[in-house]
Amino acid sequence: MARKDIFDSVMGSAAVEQTRDVSSYAVRGASRSIMQSFEELSKSSVVDLDPELVDTSFVSDRIGDDEQEFSELMRAIQERGQDSPILVRPHPSSPGRYQTVFGHRRVKVARALRRPVRAVVKQLDDRDHVVAQGQENAARANLSFIERTLFAERLLKQGYAADIVKSALALDDTTLSKMRSVSSNVSESIIMAIGAAKGIGRDRWWQLAKLMAHPANAATADEHVQSSQFQHAGSDARFQALYELLAASGKGAKSAPSRPRERAWAAKDNSVKARIADTGKVFTLALKSKEASAFGAFIAGRLEELFEAFRESETRKTTGD
Repeated sequence: MARKDIFDSVMGSAAVEQTRDVSSYAVRGASRSIMQSFEELSKSSVVDLDPELVDTSFVSDRIGDDEQEFSELMRAIQERGQDSPILVRPHPSSPGRYQTVFGHRRVKVARALRRPVRAVVKQLDDRDHVVAQGQENAARANLSFIERTLFAERLLKQGYAADIVKSALALDDTTLSKMRSVSSNVSESIIMAIGAAKGIGRDRWWQLAKLMAHPANAATADEHVQSSQFQHAGSDARFQALYELLAASGKGAKSAPSRPRERAWAAKDNSVKARIADTGKVFTLALKSKEASAFGAFIAGRLEELFEAFRESETRKTTGD
């Protein structure tokens, strides 16, 4: 399902401040309820708010601001006004104030220009707030992998279930698993020191996480990010410099392939025998005896079904169900 602009019916065909790269994902569970809630926004009124009364979200989804993008946004709003409203909710603990769900940079621009910020005000609980915030940023596709990872980790630490996090960021199980691997080995302080790293994707961060799993590398990284040379480099360059430093240390590097673990299995009547070898990355199942071919074809014809059963089992482990 293509992610539609939730303000289409409010703003007509007006252009938004920045290009949207709309992602597609299945809408289910919490996602579905939020999307239905978005439809209701078309019936809401756009109001002008004093940006000094608008606070940030209770969970951050960005690492700093891209100065060039922010300057371009400010210039666009100066030239043609704020085309697309932000979404806020009444502040849950500060009467008379508002909390940003999405549109933080537009609030910052309005504050800098000393003009009101155009907004839709909607009552949302915390769960709907984070799902709406995450889905808007997933639709805009302007958060880097590590910003999304940090957002997911912060939500999990606040007690949100994995299903809510996946709905908020339109994630599958594999991507969430890799995100958690990165955030468990690369501390938030190191991530913040590197920055948003817009040009660094999932696999590169995962490789850094494997290096950071070594205690000596973690200590080296903590020291290196304090250096003046590191801090004055661009975000992508900071990532690359740290990665190359840790990779050159030889600690946490890939070890030689281990000897495969082997075991045997046989049917009670010995009509099929199997030899199983597992290296951790390559799993081999070799069948022999009179019914080996038929049994092998039976398994091969059900690989999709077996894999889905495996995925469901892994999901239950992750969510604790």
